[in-house]
Amino acid sequence: MKPISNIAKGIAPSATVAVDTLAKQMKAEGIDVIGFGAGEPDFPTPDSVKEAAIKAIHDNQTKYTPAAGIVPLRQAICDWMSKQYGVQYQPSQVCVTSGAKHNVFVALQAICNPGDEIILPSPCWVSYEEAIKMAGAEVTFVETTEETRFKMTADMLEKAITPRTKAFILTSPSNPTGMLYTKQELEALAEVVLRHDLYVISDEIYDQLVYQGEFTCFATLSEEIKERTIIINGASKSFAMTGWRIGYAAANEEISKAMANYLSHSTGNPCTVSQYAALEAYRSEEDLVGKMQLAYTRRRKYFLERIAKIPGVSCLEPDGAFYIFMNIKPLLGRTIQGVQINSSSDFAKALLEKGLVAVVPGEAFRAPGYVRWSYATSMENIREGLDRLEKFLAD
Repeated sequence: MKPISNIAKGIAPSATVAVDTLAKQMKAEGIDVIGFGAGEPDFPTPDSVKEAAIKAIHDNQTKYTPAAGIVPLRQAICDWMSKQYGVQYQPSQVCVTSGAKHNVFVALQAICNPGDEIILPSPCWVSYEEAIKMAGAEVTFVETTEETRFKMTADMLEKAITPRTKAFILTSPSNPTGMLYTKQELEALAEVVLRHDLYVISDEIYDQLVYQGEFTCFATLSEEIKERTIIINGASKSFAMTGWRIGYAAANEEISKAMANYLSHSTGNPCTVSQYAALEAYRSEEDLVGKMQLAYTRRRKYFLERIAKIPGVSCLEPDGAFYIFMNIKPLLGRTIQGVQINSSSDFAKALLEKGLVAVVPGEAFRAPGYVRWSYATSMENIREGLDRLEKFLAD
């Protein structure tokens, strides 16, 4: 039998999905495991959004739509971006897809040629590297540290650029670290972008979940930057609509048309009913985000207070999103609960098996020596999970 695609053979499964799947499987088997792996709000989708979906079904809104999404939704997204950031787009510049992750994939397909290089600061979300490889491009990693608050500086970007560099991926607030770029930091990066005529894929999916500092949409920095920026966002985090699979991209006309063409030959269109649900979310005058943000603020504070008291672990205070990126480097080389801990993968495996707590190892994000916790879960789970961590480390 002939071999499958070399590109397909080189694609790794999502580590975050794998951890969440394993935790759910253990729970289904009656094991009392607490999962902190998935980046998924634990809040229900707002009732008004669910009612809009039900109405769409009763109104027989169940047919094909334009590949890039229904025009009213794309207009609502334009209005949302204008209201939130003061940046102006036309519906023809917006592509609605089956989740923000899908838009990252399609954006890379639209701009990459084989052999192009995409700069990716690390620690980084698990799917970026694989999406770059699927586009036939090559990844240039820029390693960041706690000293720069896990953020890429303009000097780091400058040094990573080669004649083959096409773009870089920016995430603010970040997954997995929760760090937020300041406007001044973004302006410094923008100068490098213009000097080298790069594209920027700006993943802003956590823009509504900021606890300290102020979010800046990269496309607002100048018209020249807007022309080179592909904004990625969606309904999953802001409106607790992960399973509805609605994301959007906003870009210049040439890129958005190329993305729409790509979509027309792949998914056809995002789920029609989900589009009408998202339309309600983006048009709503209700504060659909505030309740979640308040809860995340309390959980974040509690997490930080607890971790500060546990010997051998530490973390920076995240600015946004809903992740704690815990440093476990002092524990490496130790034996805990009879297990030799030589990596964060060893730590995560042992914590799951011995402590019944599921976290994502830092190797998944190109950050050995760290593990990621999601505090998009109940305060009860957070208390119990941290109690179990303390008990696990007491050996």
